[in-house]
Amino acid sequence: MGLTQLFLVLCLFCTSSVVGFGVDPALRISVFDELTLGDGGFDGVTQVQGFHSESRAFHFQGTSREVKAPATISKRMVQKLKGKNEFTVLATLKQDHLNSGVILSIHHSEHRFLELESSGQRSEVRLHYRTKSHLDHTEVFPYSLADNQWHKVSVAVSASHVILHVDCNRIYERVVDAPFMDIPEDTSFWLGQRNSAHGFFKGVMQDVEILVMPQGYISQCPDLNRTCPTCNDFHGLVQKIMELQDILAKTSSKLSRAEEKMNGLDGCYCERTCSVKGVVYREDEGWTDGCRNCTCTNGTVQCEAISCPPPQCPAGTAPAYVKGACCKECLPVCLFGGRELVEGDQKAVRDSSGRCLLFECRERSMHRVVPTDPCPELSCPESEQVTLSSRCCKVCRGHDFCSEGHGCMEHSDCVNLEAGDCCVCKDGFRPLRDDNAYCEDIDECAEGKHYCRENTMCVNTPGSFMCICHTGYIRIDDYSCTEHDECLSGLHNCDENALCFNMVGGHSCSCKPGYTGNGTVCKDIDECADGFVECDSKSTCVNLPGWYHCECRDGYHDNGLFSANGESCVDINECKTGRNTCANDTVCFNLEGGYDCRCPHGHNCTGDCIHDNKVKHSGQIWVLDSDRCSVCSCQAGQVMCRRMVCDCDNPNADLFCCPECDPRLSSQCLHQNGLLTYGSGDTWVENCQQCQCLQGQVDCWPLPCPPVDCEFTTVPEGECCPRCVTDPCQADTIRNDITKTCTDEHNISRFSGSSWIKHGTECTLCQCKNGHICCSVDPMCL
Repeated sequence: MGLTQLFLVLCLFCTSSVVGFGVDPALRISVFDELTLGDGGFDGVTQVQGFHSESRAFHFQGTSREVKAPATISKRMVQKLKGKNEFTVLATLKQDHLNSGVILSIHHSEHRFLELESSGQRSEVRLHYRTKSHLDHTEVFPYSLADNQWHKVSVAVSASHVILHVDCNRIYERVVDAPFMDIPEDTSFWLGQRNSAHGFFKGVMQDVEILVMPQGYISQCPDLNRTCPTCNDFHGLVQKIMELQDILAKTSSKLSRAEEKMNGLDGCYCERTCSVKGVVYREDEGWTDGCRNCTCTNGTVQCEAISCPPPQCPAGTAPAYVKGACCKECLPVCLFGGRELVEGDQKAVRDSSGRCLLFECRERSMHRVVPTDPCPELSCPESEQVTLSSRCCKVCRGHDFCSEGHGCMEHSDCVNLEAGDCCVCKDGFRPLRDDNAYCEDIDECAEGKHYCRENTMCVNTPGSFMCICHTGYIRIDDYSCTEHDECLSGLHNCDENALCFNMVGGHSCSCKPGYTGNGTVCKDIDECADGFVECDSKSTCVNLPGWYHCECRDGYHDNGLFSANGESCVDINECKTGRNTCANDTVCFNLEGGYDCRCPHGHNCTGDCIHDNKVKHSGQIWVLDSDRCSVCSCQAGQVMCRRMVCDCDNPNADLFCCPECDPRLSSQCLHQNGLLTYGSGDTWVENCQQCQCLQGQVDCWPLPCPPVDCEFTTVPEGECCPRCVTDPCQADTIRNDITKTCTDEHNISRFSGSSWIKHGTECTLCQCKNGHICCSVDPMCL
């Protein structure tokens, strides 16, 4: 039975549910009780009337508060969450209008392991966490909680499955990168703020809890019944299968080692033997392996290349390679069409009628070969068909000759040509004869063809070599080692947007791609302003830290190809999609990048507009109900909206819409590093987030990234947005498909996402990525 079928069976038979009052206390983290808020030990927090009277509610106000759990309490709460794949964050709250603040935050240093934030300025609910790839991730849910109304909020996480409920309504359900909950013990636990300086929640909160259980939202909304296993149940099943696979692989490895030891016992009392390709050779016994003469010496195989003397062939014969022999042998020849063919060669000719005749050289004369089967029908056009000299049947261009059988031996690859195939030695090997059918390893170390540098020892490997660090030294790169790693220890002066390269006796700094400078100081290159890129006319260039992207202009949208220069932006037909404001007495006419409201001939049109299902007269001006800072007007059937123009010289300027006109010190914001001050309305980029100061409050949200539709992605050094890569081993993130398995060295199938230590090694970790095996060596383990 497949995993998908097993999951469906589980869904049919699992009918367990959780009632609101039946939660095991060991699975509940009641944040208010843990912090003992009712004792009045926190400034800026007062007890008030809540949404209901069954539990206490608290009003959070001001910015001079520090609602942080003591170390012992934080450790106790974090211990319940540590390593868990299923949990639910619950809160009942009434957030001040347009406030942006953190409901709760569990973070260590700059890494947020679990943080729930509500932004009134952008009408978003944000879930911050760390992924299993050790990357910071923010999942954004467009929804406004900061409306000074009571809301029940729950965010349920089950492995890679996230559900947001508001007021017992399922608002969003998504599949995301699974959170990494291996939380350090000295992690900070904050309530109503991110830290002592940022993310202050303003309003009333009640029943703030974390339930370490699947579908914990049922505790808040008992009518939402659970009828099926969670995503984590399924992930757990897959994980158990992976663990069984690992046990099987380790058992196979132990059995293999035991067999090797038992094989060694066979000759321990008399002599040491050699086992090659399943054949056991005794001491001093010799054999021929392709183009090498080999001898078993003290249990070790020693081989030398065979030297082939030029063959002295008598008349009527010619030198040629014979299958299974290394050197050329004298074979009988046939004369055909003025050319010499050796025994076994075939030649196709056509007679006067165009009929193809096939001949073969046998016993010094050409014999006609009568085909037993007709030529197969070709699926390619005649222009793509290739005529061969050794057969009557044509083939399509690109035909796989290698699949028909070839003489390329070990360390030699068969390569298809236009009208046949040939052998090519693999990288790191050299040919033993002129047709490349037999190849031998190049000892780069002995021949000085390696790149090993200071403090290393060259070790030859089949087809390559390794540079092993001398004892007491640590690796810099694949070819050199040093006594100290200034980059790893942090004892360097490289800019945060630079790459540090450790060198013998020091280090060097180089700005990351997309930045410019000397390495100690690096600044972002504005590819848009500096003219490094040219976006298509239907798109506009948007600068990002270390990168850029071409964003479709108003009136255009991407056709799904997501081309880098914006060529995939196509016109939106506002008339067909209904995205126009033409009144009923006018006709919508689509234009490139827009539309026009035209009055039919002979009609007297009003020029009115339809906006939010309301009629707006031509020339009418109004302020948006949803955004008091935007002014709209109706002009000849089209609604034109723009942001309010700010005049800071006007003493009556609306400071909400024009925060840059706010001179008050209380409206200024402190940068995350505590060293810079921003005025109201200022924006900046910090850790791949766009931040803004509004009337003393800092709100940050993830930088917008262009969509990527590919199986493997990576975020390059110094950049914030993922890019597609073709090599799965370079990918940070993959779209896991458990149907694409890998076969390890024990012929055991591995699911995508599983990892294991490679057999016979201690430092090589392999991982299955959608059918591709990626292995890497930990240099610090060597």
